[in-house]
Amino acid sequence: MTEKCDLYTIMKKKKIIFLAGFFILLFVGFYFTLVRIIPGFGEPELPVISYVPAFSFSDQEGQPVTNKDVEGKVYVAEYFFTTCRGICPKLNTNLKDVAHDFAGESDFRILSYTVDPETDSVGRMKVYADSLGADAKKWFFLTGRKDSLYHLARSGYQLDDPKNNATNINEQFLHTQFLALVDKGGRVRKIYDGLKKDELADLEKDIRTLLKEKATAPRFANGLFNNNPG
Repeated sequence: MTEKCDLYTIMKKKKIIFLAGFFILLFVGFYFTLVRIIPGFGEPELPVISYVPAFSFSDQEGQPVTNKDVEGKVYVAEYFFTTCRGICPKLNTNLKDVAHDFAGESDFRILSYTVDPETDSVGRMKVYADSLGADAKKWFFLTGRKDSLYHLARSGYQLDDPKNNATNINEQFLHTQFLALVDKGGRVRKIYDGLKKDELADLEKDIRTLLKEKATAPRFANGLFNNNPG
């Protein structure tokens, strides 16, 4: 009798273990199915840092580029200057690799803003862009008014302290190695160090994630642009 009870207990435990294992495998399979069919499922969502306000500048072809041209697009924004011999060449070499990796993505762009518009004319930006082999339809080198460029960098892309806008514009010079990743709705989602390989790898991964997201309408409040994500 005792042997029968022990055998029954062993069989019951084996059944429980089998069923537990079956349901665990079922759950894991279901989870990975969702990961494959639902973009971004299982990954932490990138937070919204800020909203990019309306802007208008000239690209390397002398054509106007505005926020309307990147609505529904995922893009990376950077600030540089063509005469830079420090971080800018390395930064743009890294962005060239990013441009190459996403060359087949119709909804991806790169916006490179000058911090020295007095030097970086449309013609000069054209020479610089051509030296990188940049596709003028997908990688825009933008120039315009210095105050507008700097205000956008600080209040829109969060690439510098917005308090610096209060100083005399003629005495300012913005120099940064950071990149802003913007989603299809014109929202800054993350900032990256463009000189670090691990952060560039994260950038490319996050670009792929945002490309899968559905486009969201740019945020307005009472008809005026609201840059507060809260």
